[in-house]
Amino acid sequence: MAVIPFISKASEIDGYWETDGHGNGLMAIRPTPALGPRYFLIMDLYARVNILDGRSVRLPRGDVENAIALHNDPLARIRSWFEQGVDHVHIVDLDAAAYGDRRNRDLIDRILDEVDDDIQVSGGIRSHVEAARLLDRGAWRIVMGTAAIEDQNMVWDLCREYPVRVSVSLDVHEDEQLATRGWRQNSGRYLEEVMIEMESAGVASFLVAEVGRDALVDPPNFQILTAAVAAVEEPVIAAGGVRNLDDLRRLTALSVKKRRLGGVVVGREVSQGRFTIAEAREILDATPRLVEATETDAPTPAASERPANLASPVLMDLAASYKRLAEECEAAAVHARRAASRFSSNDVAEGAAHAYASQGHLYRANDSLKRLATQHADHHERE
Repeated sequence: MAVIPFISKASEIDGYWETDGHGNGLMAIRPTPALGPRYFLIMDLYARVNILDGRSVRLPRGDVENAIALHNDPLARIRSWFEQGVDHVHIVDLDAAAYGDRRNRDLIDRILDEVDDDIQVSGGIRSHVEAARLLDRGAWRIVMGTAAIEDQNMVWDLCREYPVRVSVSLDVHEDEQLATRGWRQNSGRYLEEVMIEMESAGVASFLVAEVGRDALVDPPNFQILTAAVAAVEEPVIAAGGVRNLDDLRRLTALSVKKRRLGGVVVGREVSQGRFTIAEAREILDATPRLVEATETDAPTPAASERPANLASPVLMDLAASYKRLAEECEAAAVHARRAASRFSSNDVAEGAAHAYASQGHLYRANDSLKRLATQHADHHERE
């Protein structure tokens, strides 16, 4: 696990964020006073490559019909992004997303075969077979968009089969309603409810983009991104791009519930010369994942200087576990009530979605109970 320290208030419970060392994001949060300082994640930098009819393109305001060709060799463009220093490349198969056309399949397979760095594939992945095929082929992650709304059972199955390798992409209207099928249809579903459902499924991250926005002209919708970060604990990636470095700085400053964005996707704004990957990297690398401006000045005391009223590390772990258990039970109850309401209204699809979400939270609560039993046994042994 990779961890990075920062200094927090002495009065706070210190803890750390864990990653697997290969960019697979947030794995756990555990209050661990014995470690001393709190830890945070650096925001990841993604580069977007849209592929339409075998070429890399740009979409003004997301309109596939008005795509602008950028590069005839997407593989070369991908290699260039990694050479410049991005963490991951996010491929969007526009033919598959908008038209259900698999004409780019051989090209994407070749990219996965020839590039050793982290390739995240999205666009029209609406079957278990295709998702598994891409992951087995070597994709770092696959991203489900329409399927996360229309076939949530499949997403649940994939998350169990491929832990930390399935993400969800959400294209959001200003009223927070979600679009599907390459922005071509409205789903009737809304941002927060789908994020909570997919959090229960165990997705690795959420990519959030604004429908109809042109990244070179319009600023990010900070209200939508704030709502997304507030809705779930999993990393939220700002996938709509930025106009300039000022937009990027504002994204790094976005904070709610002591959570920040997990990453940002860039593309044409870099190749058009508005800023470089090195400049973006400098801003992101200097931004703590959870730090609060008022908490960076006080040094963290050594373990021997821990205040007398601060509980032992073991009891802190127990307290955190009980808090997670309570949160899972509360979330399960919320979804259970929503399921009951939907079923009473003869809305089978919505009722089933909330029922599955409730079951997922109960499953996590059961895991928490098992961990608590182990922690209590360890605590009694130490006493």
